[in-house]
Amino acid sequence: MKLTLRVWRQRDADAEGAMSTYEVDGISSDMSFLEMLDTLNEELILKGEDPVAFDHDCREGICGACSLVINGDAHGPERTTTCQLHMRSFRDGDTIDVEPWRASAFPVIKDLVVDRSAFDRIIQAGGYITAPTGAAPEAHATPVPKPDADSAFEHAECIGCGACVAACPNGAAMLFTSAKINHLNVLPQGAPERETRVLDMVAQMDEEGFGGCTLAGECATACPKGIPLFSITGMNKEWLRATRKAAER
Repeated sequence: MKLTLRVWRQRDADAEGAMSTYEVDGISSDMSFLEMLDTLNEELILKGEDPVAFDHDCREGICGACSLVINGDAHGPERTTTCQLHMRSFRDGDTIDVEPWRASAFPVIKDLVVDRSAFDRIIQAGGYITAPTGAAPEAHATPVPKPDADSAFEHAECIGCGACVAACPNGAAMLFTSAKINHLNVLPQGAPERETRVLDMVAQMDEEGFGGCTLAGECATACPKGIPLFSITGMNKEWLRATRKAAER
């Protein structure tokens, strides 16, 4: 396959970026999208040019570090992570636009790499269960109803890639935050911090500068792990419940 790539290049966070055009040839349809970018970078290095910076880690679709906007779609034309997108999804002679996530809360570090530490700070605000130190409790000591366990597992699938933010016309992080809140709030182990968790995590989400949710639904459509849109509804109910209880105190 021979392809034309239009790639976002930006030297650092303070520099102005622009799209640069590259031609790549000899691309196998069995290559992953990241392997194709590796091929481009090998050619650039041989020419003495600066390779395209892009983030990645596991290349197995479980960490989300590889997140890119491809032809205007978060992670590209397939509902998967960028590292699991293969070149068979494109045709010989295609022109492919490759850009970083576009959100004020995800500033560009270099080229296609963005700073997603805002997600880390949302987790730090309450996305955990406080437990006493010592030996782990027996696994069956706290029974969890099957529907609750299924819901927790469904929300726990969120890998924090940020596709929901990139796809949202408002740059909202509601789907990510709701997945992390609902995952823990549905479990009995998360009950003691149920109210503070949702209040603190939502407050941190707002502080990070993410946009407001208008239920456009693009977040759930782009999510490679299929986090459902009703997760946001569940978080809103938790937030209203916690706000009401805080006002009654």
